[in-house]
Amino acid sequence: MGNPLLTFWANLFGRDEEERRVRRAPVRAAAASAARASEAIFLILRRMRAPLIVLIVIFAVSVLGLTLIPGVDAEGRPWRMGFFDAFYVMSYTATTIGFGELPYPFTYNQRMWVTISIYLSVIGWAYAIGSLLALIQDRSFRQALALQRFRRKVSRLAEPFVLVSGYGRAGELLGHALDGLGRRFVVLDASADRIDGLELDSFHADVPGLAADARDPGNLAVAGLGHPRCEAVVALTDHEEVNLGVVMAAALLRPDVPVIARTTSRAMQERMQAFGSPSVVNPFDRFGDHMRLVLRAPASYQLLTWLESGPGAELPPRSRPPRDGRWVVCGYGRLGRELTADLRAEGIEVTVVEPHPADGSEPHLVVGDGVEPTVLARAHLASAVGFVAGTDNDTTNLSLVAAARRENPSLFVAARQNWPASAPLFSSMELDALLVPTEVIAHEVYAQLSTPLLWRFLREMPARGDDWAAGVVDHLRELCGTRLQSLWKVRLTPQEAPALDARLASGAVRLGDLLRDPEDRDEPLHAVALLVVRDGEAVLGPDGDFVLAPGDELLLAGQPRARRALASILVVDAVREYVLTGRRVPSSWIWRRLSRAPAEPAQVRSG
Repeated sequence: MGNPLLTFWANLFGRDEEERRVRRAPVRAAAASAARASEAIFLILRRMRAPLIVLIVIFAVSVLGLTLIPGVDAEGRPWRMGFFDAFYVMSYTATTIGFGELPYPFTYNQRMWVTISIYLSVIGWAYAIGSLLALIQDRSFRQALALQRFRRKVSRLAEPFVLVSGYGRAGELLGHALDGLGRRFVVLDASADRIDGLELDSFHADVPGLAADARDPGNLAVAGLGHPRCEAVVALTDHEEVNLGVVMAAALLRPDVPVIARTTSRAMQERMQAFGSPSVVNPFDRFGDHMRLVLRAPASYQLLTWLESGPGAELPPRSRPPRDGRWVVCGYGRLGRELTADLRAEGIEVTVVEPHPADGSEPHLVVGDGVEPTVLARAHLASAVGFVAGTDNDTTNLSLVAAARRENPSLFVAARQNWPASAPLFSSMELDALLVPTEVIAHEVYAQLSTPLLWRFLREMPARGDDWAAGVVDHLRELCGTRLQSLWKVRLTPQEAPALDARLASGAVRLGDLLRDPEDRDEPLHAVALLVVRDGEAVLGPDGDFVLAPGDELLLAGQPRARRALASILVVDAVREYVLTGRRVPSSWIWRRLSRAPAEPAQVRSG
């Protein structure tokens, strides 16, 4: 349909009502946001209206007076100044340039009028400049200006980006992880101080940020919710109602965009999941799941936390908490309930210590403050094997850990850290397990956003068993060291791997042959294939004999040099030929012609 007008009407009326409603909603929100972003212009016109009128009146009266007051020319004859000459004289006089009396020397009457005009213009300029300075310092004007500048930055984004609502500790960790992957993101936060801190952070690319309420759909539209390049929305604010508002707006305005939200409440999680199918991250629930995993499979938990931490993360130590014995949990809030339920699901006996229990029917409950020695004695801490300090106060948790170790030095101790400023104190305690809710949230959101293959690998990896996970960890450490350097995805398609297209169709490419060093094929690449997805089916940890096929998707971890080498193998025919067969092929047409074997001379047939 080549006619643009027909195309417009087809797009507007050629779809069903539901699709038209979905398309119109972001357009309406974007139109409202554009009107808000233009408020700076109208605010300037409204605030500067009176000063500009005063300046114009002073200038007009001064010009008119010069035209009416008679002067004399060079020969002493009466002469009146025209409007253009008067306008010219007042222009350089009012702007303090002062060329002199033009075109003829002024009479005393003209000089008196010019003197009055000078003082009037000074008063007018002082009034206008003072109003302008007051406008610049006005909070609403600066907000309107920031909104306009932010909207312009977002509209100019030409690559996919993530809309991050909430730039607390979790948002900051996620932002640096995304920046490390070369991904763009936009930030919306209610705190102006956090947005100012965003400007001071060292990112590879400019990060647009706006201090505004994320519950307002107009602000979300300004931040790029309706932008065609918006690939995901993440709600990480400290207020769950705000996160719910972001989920609602994204589900109603852009149902095609995936949403990830933070919550610590089961009820709020159900409310969020009523709007489409957002991915909800509950750090307390995740910590309980992680604790169950570390009890059953320490190596699997070690691999999960290493990969979730992203590039640059050090290999964490492999914890081995005791499975046999009783645990004591201090703090029966949201974390305490989740963790107690998960531990009891593993068949572990748990004693709960809580000073103000909401439910007195809880079995094995000790009422009291855990920092008191008598309370821990009533909890029989001396005979326990594990201890959890899970209150929402860092000072209390540190006190609980110190009291518990004094009572029983052999305990496996886990604690909850609520504030980033407390990190040095918790680090010096040398805990066996530490829950930092913001880090749990940031790591899981990163795992979901970095690549769907990583998220799928982390979900399916525990089913392979702890011995298998330990082997993957050893292999990664052997090839790449103890620091995770790079995670990337490779798709074996004609567009991304043109050098392998023909060989993949014949089934002649093994994974072990592909992961060889292009400089010396006897040496392996410093990379490990974690996952291969073929036709929706996942193969975890494929070995070197795994035969690759067209369309396979690979998740790899390794060194950046290995990533660059693999990219050349997938694109350059000569590099691919050497890596797969060991045969060196000239890469240019001239060298291929020169290296061609000479033809044998034809035999002369005798007659």
